[in-house]
Amino acid sequence: MRVLAAMSGGVDSAVAAARAHAAGHDVTGVHLALARNPQTYRTGARGCCTLEDSRDARRAADVIGIPFYVWDMAEQFQASVVDDFVAEYSAGRTPNPCLRCNEKIKFEAVLDRAVALGFDAVVTGHHARLGADGLLRRSVDEGKDQSYVLAVLTRAQLDRAVFPLGDSTKAQVREEAARRGLAVADKPDSHDICFIADGDTQGFLRGKLGDAPGDIVDGRTGERLGGHNGAYGFTVGQRKGLDLRVPAADGRPRYVLSITPVTNTVTVGPREDLEVSEVTATKVIWHGAASPLECEVQLRAHGEVYPATVTVDGDTLTARLTTPARGVAAGQAIVAYQRSPEGDVVLGSATITAAAPLAASRA
Repeated sequence: MRVLAAMSGGVDSAVAAARAHAAGHDVTGVHLALARNPQTYRTGARGCCTLEDSRDARRAADVIGIPFYVWDMAEQFQASVVDDFVAEYSAGRTPNPCLRCNEKIKFEAVLDRAVALGFDAVVTGHHARLGADGLLRRSVDEGKDQSYVLAVLTRAQLDRAVFPLGDSTKAQVREEAARRGLAVADKPDSHDICFIADGDTQGFLRGKLGDAPGDIVDGRTGERLGGHNGAYGFTVGQRKGLDLRVPAADGRPRYVLSITPVTNTVTVGPREDLEVSEVTATKVIWHGAASPLECEVQLRAHGEVYPATVTVDGDTLTARLTTPARGVAAGQAIVAYQRSPEGDVVLGSATITAAAPLAASRA
């Protein structure tokens, strides 16, 4: 095939491109320039999408022996990922920018351009498996598995995707990179949010949204416990940084239970009030069999999995959890998996809109 290898500048994408080339494909490497001002993005061990990464990707392409280009996608990234990130927090939701980047940039904008240029598929360094049956599965390295952030891909996008690393552990990928003479063999993985240079998410959002004072209230009594400068600085399940002025009567810590943008209110309560028994989600991408279906669901990246009964009705997905989950935040993805001897299969995904508290179902 004639394939386009998305090369981030890290070890995974470099080895993925090398494997595609070794398999006999006609490979062209491309690095995505996503930052309007690369100096404002994270660098070094915590980096992603910087000038340093672009140079590392070019050197890897030279070693592999493939053509290499840089595509400027800063405007698309700003609109689809950064602006979306700010808007979601402003609406009281907790987005996953890496998931949105995969959906809107790497497998929409890039794939569309690649197909228009005559490429058959896009190769990436994601740790996930895509078998001959077309089913997306977890990586053999569950600690590095990225099937959760790829579950937003449509059938048409999966049909033009190639994930060469799914059958390898991260340690094996690094060893192979060293054998191939790739300088990125020991390059640290990127972490956190690439477009927030100092890692201060709350400060970044305040700079975009400004101060918006509001109340922090007790979820059981309605009592005002303190104040905040912006509900966007909180997420469901958060314990630290609440700065409450009224101590809990039982002395136990409180957690963020919900965020209400209309009233700019943050509601807190004890840990057990975080438990939910049912999750509702929209923007459904579904590859599985007809529902209702007994399966497992994952509610955040690298989070726990929960047995559930999943029902899909049009563009609404409902998951009734067998065991309760905590800290379920609107805006995150719910991904459904089916266990199989060949590895967990992705059935589909959706964006969480609401969660029914377990306490309510007990009442």
